Amino acid sequence: MAPPLHQWSAVRLAHALAMRTLSASALAEALIERSAACESGLQAWASFEPAAVRRRAHAVDTGSVTGALHGLPIAVKDNIDTAGIATAHGSPIHADQVPLADAACVALARAAGAWVLGKTVAAELANMKPGPTRNPHRPSHTPGGSSSGSAAAVAAGMAPLALGTQTAGSVIRPAAFCGIVGYKPSPGRLPRAGVKPVSDTLDEVGVLARSVDDAALLAQALEGRGAAPLPSDAAFKPRLGLTLTPQSGALSGPMQAMLGAAAERLAGAGASVSDLPPWPAAFAALFEAQRCVQLFETARALALEHRCRRGDLSAALAAFLDEGAALDPACYAQARTTAAHARATLEALFGDAELLLAPGAPGAAPAGLASTGDPLFSRPWQLLGCPCLTLPGGIDSSGLPLGLQLVARPQDDARLFAAAAWVAQTLDADAIAHGRCLD
Repeated sequence: MAPPLHQWSAVRLAHALAMRTLSASALAEALIERSAACESGLQAWASFEPAAVRRRAHAVDTGSVTGALHGLPIAVKDNIDTAGIATAHGSPIHADQVPLADAACVALARAAGAWVLGKTVAAELANMKPGPTRNPHRPSHTPGGSSSGSAAAVAAGMAPLALGTQTAGSVIRPAAFCGIVGYKPSPGRLPRAGVKPVSDTLDEVGVLARSVDDAALLAQALEGRGAAPLPSDAAFKPRLGLTLTPQSGALSGPMQAMLGAAAERLAGAGASVSDLPPWPAAFAALFEAQRCVQLFETARALALEHRCRRGDLSAALAAFLDEGAALDPACYAQARTTAAHARATLEALFGDAELLLAPGAPGAAPAGLASTGDPLFSRPWQLLGCPCLTLPGGIDSSGLPLGLQLVARPQDDARLFAAAAWVAQTLDADAIAHGRCLD
């Protein structure tokens, strides 16, 4: 028996939509039905209107085939502008704000034939206070953030693809917690125009999907490479360096065990896998340096909200912005210098490895909805500008997903995708609990 439409991969959907063996309207109905079944328990949508979804799908069906994403609906994080659809940035300060134009990433997706299914919940101003979204695998646990709604919607089969953003770990961590694929590109590969700024140095647009090929399909279209081969077409056994990082004490036992087992299995399948030596001090300093850069720049990016609408901010975000506003500029300058030195000497960290194998998060999604979890294991890569991809590495003893992260040198995104496709195939790391829905 064929799986229901909400479980189809984006690649399979794209092919069927382009060949006109599947209509966008039929797919829209399947996703409306799926959202009706899941949304009350999941709360992933910031904006989802079935009547508007049907109109957009009908417009696709009555038009011509336009590109690699023809007919594919995408979910868009609520800090990314969408023309005619409210973009509230997860904050009452911007409630009911309706942009006149799309963000560049949305415009490019539309140009490739995609259409906007709905807007997904984002943490407050893509920062501190979580939204109402719950983890599709266990409603009492966080889905991660700040791209919480995007990750949960994809994991539950409510959308085949989603756009998110990352400043510290806001794509990688929710993808890891929800058991799907998350891709954070090298700086500048996906355009940021029309995305609410948080940090000029760190912000990136990312992709959430249920497979490596699905993530690549969207990312390649946004880069203007819609006709490029998919990563699974490359038979690539990478040279991997396994690192638990200098923060290994923060890792759960199941996460450490999963990384060790994955490394052993990949080596058995023909990859070269070696333990990375201890990090040089200059790289160990990146964890705190990233937080310093984010603090300093976020306090300035959100100065309007901080100074003029403080009463509409959560206490946690107000305190974070207070800390950033009070930060000594000399500390910020030193953090930037630390990053520049590390980037200039990156080979000292990678050595002979083509890619690094690392934790996507400290462990599985923690219990409770008051926090989106710790971005610790994304901080150094974000400041270095390394592209990262997380995929399901397994589950812990309670059945929650564990995320395996692959890290490449800056601008080596194609190699990252090729390696990730081979790793996913070797580990059979498809999205965990396909299309699971909360009752």
